[in-house]
Amino acid sequence: MLLYIIRHGDPIYDPDSLTEKGHLQAEALAKRLSPRGFDRIFASPMIRAQMTAEPTCRALNMKMQIEDWMSESGAWEDLSFIRPDGSRTWAFHVQNTEYKTEEFLKMGDNWPDAEPFSLAPNARGGYQRIQLASDEFTERLGYKRDGMRYRIIRPNEERIAAFCHQGFGTTWLSHLLAVPPVLFWSSFDITHSSITILHFENNADGWTAPKCIVMGDTSHIYKEGLPMEFNNVIPI
Repeated sequence: MLLYIIRHGDPIYDPDSLTEKGHLQAEALAKRLSPRGFDRIFASPMIRAQMTAEPTCRALNMKMQIEDWMSESGAWEDLSFIRPDGSRTWAFHVQNTEYKTEEFLKMGDNWPDAEPFSLAPNARGGYQRIQLASDEFTERLGYKRDGMRYRIIRPNEERIAAFCHQGFGTTWLSHLLAVPPVLFWSSFDITHSSITILHFENNADGWTAPKCIVMGDTSHIYKEGLPMEFNNVIPI
């Protein structure tokens, strides 16, 4: 099975939608994704994710299936905090060198007890909620989580798309790949309309562990001559 995790296009957060640039990115995605197609397309309940998925669904004459647990709003409520200046941010969007210390990494599964995660209202519960929902989702697709691996209960050769978000997506990827979240958040990120692909190989011994074979692909942006920028900030 190939699982495509696709971040929404350039967003307008209020009201929830896409900018003109975001719509162009979504159309570019459809051109990139439609030649090989998908067997199933899933999307977050948030409008910006669905708007990003819509051109691909239209090109393939498919309907998207909404997965409430992929919403960014729940992750935001659990894993963000209010800074002294009154602004709100993801707990994992502080300077990443704060995570890259021996003391922090020694905390292991107790990372929610350290700042800035302890400043968020429900960092531990929010991460666990995504873990449990992910395990239910992958089991529906034929792979049952067992430790850091998956038992193959029904071999699956499908191509699956999940149109979702940055904060949710990086959190989900850390669980799927069995990488401690603090290491994943401080080392990897995904920009607007980027494509990340995980391969669940159907091994003969009945076990699999997803391998990331593509991370943050934006080749469709380049092909369509759109601005190559990470989060509208860093030219790439």
